[in-house]
Amino acid sequence: MRKVKKTLVGLVLIFAVAFTANAQNGWNWGEQVDVAKEKNVIYTDAYKAKSYTRAVEPLNWLLENTPDLNASIYINGVKIYQELAKAEEDASKKEVLIQKALELHDTRIKYFGKAEDVTERKAFFAYSFYQKDKSKYPYLYELFTQTFELRGNKMNRGNLVAYMNVVYKHNFAGGGLSDEEIIDIYSSISEALGVQRAKAKEADKKKFDGSIDTVDKLLTATKVEISCEFVETKLGPKLDATSDLNMAKKIFSLMLKGKCTDSPLALKAAGIVQDSEPTYAVARFLAQRNIQNADTETGIKYYEEASRLTEDNLEKAEAFVSIARIQAKNKQLSTARNSARRALSYEPSHSDAYKLIGDLYMQSFDNCAGGESKVDDRAVYIAAYDQYRRAGNSAGMSNAKAQFPSIEEIFNEGKEEGQSITIGCWINTTVKLERRPAN
Repeated sequence: MRKVKKTLVGLVLIFAVAFTANAQNGWNWGEQVDVAKEKNVIYTDAYKAKSYTRAVEPLNWLLENTPDLNASIYINGVKIYQELAKAEEDASKKEVLIQKALELHDTRIKYFGKAEDVTERKAFFAYSFYQKDKSKYPYLYELFTQTFELRGNKMNRGNLVAYMNVVYKHNFAGGGLSDEEIIDIYSSISEALGVQRAKAKEADKKKFDGSIDTVDKLLTATKVEISCEFVETKLGPKLDATSDLNMAKKIFSLMLKGKCTDSPLALKAAGIVQDSEPTYAVARFLAQRNIQNADTETGIKYYEEASRLTEDNLEKAEAFVSIARIQAKNKQLSTARNSARRALSYEPSHSDAYKLIGDLYMQSFDNCAGGESKVDDRAVYIAAYDQYRRAGNSAGMSNAKAQFPSIEEIFNEGKEEGQSITIGCWINTTVKLERRPAN
């Protein structure tokens, strides 16, 4: 009896060892171990030699008889059918080979799992063959949508761009996507790229910037109507939760395209962008929006910032002219003139700066008139005329000249045309006396 038991134990151990050997290291050789191993050697040798046609028969035997052999038969199998499809000129035969490779992805998932990773590989494979085939756009759209649902922010950077391209092509070919659906997908792709960029090495950030720019251009190409309400309700909460730079960029860009710049969300997004990546254009936007909101102090701060962010003298001058206008509106006459002169230091021929100073002088008669000399009091108009002349503003020149002292006033005060007249008050300048034209 003991001998029988020992025999049984020995047999069990032998079968156990054999089973372990067959399945070791993730290889399940099935019932025909020797045949399977032979087929595996034949197909892998052909594969390594790039003899893909020769690799098909032994590979297919393994796929049919040992489908759970090892994930490598699917990884290599896709490559084999991919290369055969590339080389095939007959369209119908090419399609058969492509479909076989696509099926291999699904079978791999069935036996070895990793649906997220393999589905993304399948999407990339399909895109490489079908991106120019209009009849396949619905299939690509569904496949990439499924991939994004599985992978989310982990989806490969190149595939995220491909997904947006598929959306563009599918919609252009009559896919029937609504503007809201397109923008929703776009925002999700943009968010994923932003998350990945934040984690990327500094040397790789430019690659993400290029991808983000491409996705933006693809959205523009779809010619969707940007809804301000959509941006505020769908993207606004995301910005509130994270203050993410890339999300802020997206929101600001969409709101510019959708002409939603009056929205407080646009102002918030622009502020986040400017804090991290300051530019002249965004600084001007923030200045203008704050001025509209009656926050002149912040508006002036951003105009000053804009002037520091450009090397273009005309742009610097424009910033200071804008500051001067704000100060003039607030009756800060001398300060406004100083800002206008600052503009002229960058652009000596800036007509708006000269006109603004002329306007300041024209408005100062009542405040600066001493009441003792009509000629001296009216000299402010001569000063204004000089500024309008430099601006080339004929209307301003005409209005100012009409207010010059008359020849009678000059004569009665014992003065002569051409003599110097000093203007006091805040203007504090000297002009050459002129008379106004006779009626």
